[in-house]
Amino acid sequence: MDSEAKQNQPGGNYGYAGNYAGYSAAGYGYEDPSSQAHRTIRDYLLILRERIWYIVVVFLVVFSSVIVYTFSRTKMYESVASVQVFRRDPTVMQVQAVMDNEIRSAEDLNTQVKILESAAIVKNVADRLTGDDLRRFMAPYEKGDSSDPILPTQIIFNNRKVVPQRLSLVLQVAYQHPDPIVAAKVANLFIDEFITYNARMRIDESMKAVEDLHARADDQRKKVDELNTKLQAYRERNNLVSLDQRKDIVTEKLKTLNLYLTQASAQLKDAEIRWQQVQERRSNLGDLTELPFVASQPLIGSLLQQQAAQQINLAQMRERYRDKHPKMIEAANAFEQTRRELTRAVDAASASIEAEYQNARRNEQEARAALNKQEAESLELDRYQVDYSNLEREYKINEQILENILSRARETSMTSTIETQNARVIDRAVPPISPSSPKVMLNLALGFIGGIGLGLGFAFFVAFIDDRVKSSFDIEGVVGLPLIGVIPEIKKMDHADKATIVVNNEDRQVAEAFLTLHSSLRLHDESKHAKCMLITSTIPGEGKSFTITNLALTFAAHGEKVVLVDCDLRKPTIHKGLKLENVKGIIDLCTNEATLDEALIRDVHRNLDVLPAGGRAKNPTHLLNSKNFELLLTELRKRYDRVLIDTPPLAAVSDALIILPLVDGSIFSIFFNKVRRKAAQFAAKRLQESNVPNFGAILNGLNLAVSGYYYSQYYDKSYKDYYVVKASNEDTRT
Repeated sequence: MDSEAKQNQPGGNYGYAGNYAGYSAAGYGYEDPSSQAHRTIRDYLLILRERIWYIVVVFLVVFSSVIVYTFSRTKMYESVASVQVFRRDPTVMQVQAVMDNEIRSAEDLNTQVKILESAAIVKNVADRLTGDDLRRFMAPYEKGDSSDPILPTQIIFNNRKVVPQRLSLVLQVAYQHPDPIVAAKVANLFIDEFITYNARMRIDESMKAVEDLHARADDQRKKVDELNTKLQAYRERNNLVSLDQRKDIVTEKLKTLNLYLTQASAQLKDAEIRWQQVQERRSNLGDLTELPFVASQPLIGSLLQQQAAQQINLAQMRERYRDKHPKMIEAANAFEQTRRELTRAVDAASASIEAEYQNARRNEQEARAALNKQEAESLELDRYQVDYSNLEREYKINEQILENILSRARETSMTSTIETQNARVIDRAVPPISPSSPKVMLNLALGFIGGIGLGLGFAFFVAFIDDRVKSSFDIEGVVGLPLIGVIPEIKKMDHADKATIVVNNEDRQVAEAFLTLHSSLRLHDESKHAKCMLITSTIPGEGKSFTITNLALTFAAHGEKVVLVDCDLRKPTIHKGLKLENVKGIIDLCTNEATLDEALIRDVHRNLDVLPAGGRAKNPTHLLNSKNFELLLTELRKRYDRVLIDTPPLAAVSDALIILPLVDGSIFSIFFNKVRRKAAQFAAKRLQESNVPNFGAILNGLNLAVSGYYYSQYYDKSYKDYYVVKASNEDTRT
């Protein structure tokens, strides 16, 4: 029987192909789910292949729009003129200009760019266009309706462009116009007006500054004359002819005494600090040798070194001798003698520091008294000089201001007549030969690339929002179950024919798919020896009843005694597909209203019995949790080789989870392009959380038109004729 099943399994192009990725021989599930749940390049290519028409339509729309836009635009010619901006104005005279035009930073260069872009330059250029030039300039923009005429300044403003050249002081002025000659003329007018504008602004500002300086000089001259008269009258009134000489002598004495007092104060401060430190150490019984100015004295430094050496010697001798040893006594006496000498030296140093402090104090007092005396004499002299000095200072300041104003006026007057330019023309614009826009090849290339890019983006967007299960990646990577079978879509067939399609051969491809599924289940020990298994799905309408019915017929056709149990007590459908009565069944057995022999419908097909639901139950969970249902499954295991159970979908009710602990394994049915990934993932997770093996997922309703996109390893259209020929041969033999 096993060999017959293997012979009926098709080749590697469809069906279950050996040990599928992550489908281990030891059980059902993934070896490493985290490493398997990734899309491959093939998956993305399949997404694009399925939605190729989205890409084509978007591409054609974008590309055709670009073509229409490109060839409908008026041809524009762009002419470019270059001008160099000087870092600083040409130096004719070493004088400071009224306007500082020096280019020191990027901000200064950008200021020149903005001047070139300003409305003032645009207006000047527009004013330069007259006569035939103006008519030629306005010809492409003239409208039949003159109610809203366009101005030349507006046209120039919209079509000119100033481009600073990187890492240089060169500015390029580009102008676009349908007439190449006009484009070149306007570009040249821009740089001419830029140079003229800067020169005119410089001259105007200089002349204005000269007039202002002359007015200020007249006012300042009157003020200087008044101050000179006041100063002379004060000298005559107070007889202060020799005041400056006396003041110099007194000032020199004050400087000398002030310097002497400063030195005496500094010496007193140093001596006072040293004496305070000595007193603080004595009051705190501290060691005066720790003070730097004490320890730095030669005698004390020598004694400290001698004392340290003796301490080291004592420490070394103490390791060899006891305290009463003569050498230890001698060393101790020498150390004590050194300590006494150090104490006397420290006391002498302390007395010396105190004497220095007292001497510095007396010197500071004497210097302060002499300075106070000299200050009194200086103050007496200053009382005469205060008013005089103020008058003299004010006179000198105003005299210097007058001199500066006159000097600046002369310089500005001279520079205003000198014509200098802060820029020069590098390249004048010439009429272009070919139009600058539209750029046909560039636009077509951008349209081609943009159309493909937008098409791909739109295709991926549609794929992103479409979260229904359709590919093997969705089943194995997202839902997390191995794919053990794929059932093609069945069209134009009633419910009864679909339920028995494996025996009536209405669709040979579907029949072969169930043979492949049967072979897949027999490849592994758990599914091969599982006597009792159930099938469920996520939502209603995913073909679980259709699958379990034909799978039961497939097992029966291979010589196994099979019973098909309809445990969907809420909405039973098994009896409809097989055209059976649904009078007695599971409900009657669980309520002890009938026996198993009375409820069983025997020999529906060869080796196949059916146990219907027996109607619709009001409390199906209570019945499925009953002891009678558990005993029923036990009895069916004894009588049959295979017990196949149809259960309600998991997303709707929990009936399948109640039955799950009583079976040997489960099968998960998924309908192509119907259930959402999250819902299927959640339902599959509930199955996997139990200790009952899950044999894998079956995909129902695969559209053969897109089977090549997602399941080329399962179905190939080149095998379609094989089924037809095979069926014809069988009919011929029959």
